[in-house]
Formats: sequence, structure tokens, C-alpha cells
Amino acid sequence: MTSLLTALVHGPGSNDRVAGRANTLRAGVLGANDGIVSVAAIVVGVAGASAGTHAVLVAGSAALIGGAVSMALGEYVSVSSQRDSERAAHGGASADDANPWRAALASAGAFLTGGVLPLVAVLLATGGARVPVTVLVVMLALAATGAAGARLGGAAVGRAVIRTLVGGGLALALTWAIGAALGTSGGI
Repeated sequence: MTSLLTALVHGPGSNDRVAGRANTLRAGVLGANDGIVSVAAIVVGVAGASAGTHAVLVAGSAALIGGAVSMALGEYVSVSSQRDSERAAHGGASADDANPWRAALASAGAFLTGGVLPLVAVLLATGGARVPVTVLVVMLALAATGAAGARLGGAAVGRAVIRTLVGGGLALALTWAIGAALGTSGGI
């Protein structure tokens, strides 16, 4: 994951300004974390409802593709607005303007990379091990992205890891509980 984020940050044109790299780094870290948590929360919630493998596959695949597109669009719109503001402030376009396409691609690629991990984990595990295995894979992946983001950004690793683990763990616990409640009560 660190090499993916480094490639996204320092990609072609290493003369990009620091703010452009920061946008790409933010988009990549956010995309990876969101991919891991969003897809995991959905597949754990569906698995909590005791759904079959096909339902988990469909829900997880939809979350993976829908989330990647959503992240790319969100980053594109956000960074385009930033670029427009930069151009207005400087009186026109410049080589240093924020790059919305780079941020969009970084976010979507990172979302897909992160999101595929819980989907594969939940599909490979069987029976009662499906949710615990997925939670373990997700927590390890979140620790890695938290640490990678902190190192690349020059921040404290421990805080970043704890932050991602707490947030991800909470999301998984809540969606599993909802899935389990709806699955055992016959749904809505």
C-alpha cells in the first residue's frame, strides 16, 4: 500500500508542487481507507444477516464499483473547485494548479485496491469464520493504510493507526449488528 501511495504522490511530473502532491496523497489515503471500511461494512452487514455467498458477492461488488465511482467523482469535483479558486486568485491557469484528474484516479484506484481486500476475505472464508476473518483482514489493512499515510505525511504513526482502527471497528460492529438483527427478525 505504501508503494501505491508513493507512486500516486510522486507519479509522472515529479516537479508538481507540494499542494498537488498533498491532494493526491489525501485522495489516495482517503480512497484506500474508505474502500476498506465501506466495502467491509457492507459485506459484514450482509453476512451478519446470514445471507448466502451470492448475496454477499453482489452487495460487495456493487459497493466496490459504486464506491470507486463515487470517490472519483467527489475528488474530481472537489479538486476542480480548488483549481478554479487557484486560477481566480492568480488571474489564470498555471502549471501549479491542482489536478482534478490525478486526484480522481488516485481516489478511485485506492478505493478499489482497499475495497477488494474485505470482499476477497469474506468470499474465501466459510461459515462462521466469514465475519471474523474479514474483520481481521480489515483491521490489518486499516493499520497498514493508517501507518502508510502517517509516514508519507510526516505525522505520528500511532495516532493514525488508532484512528483508523477505531473508526473501522465501529463501522463493522454497527453494520454487523444491524445485519444480524434484520436477518434474525426476518427483515423489513
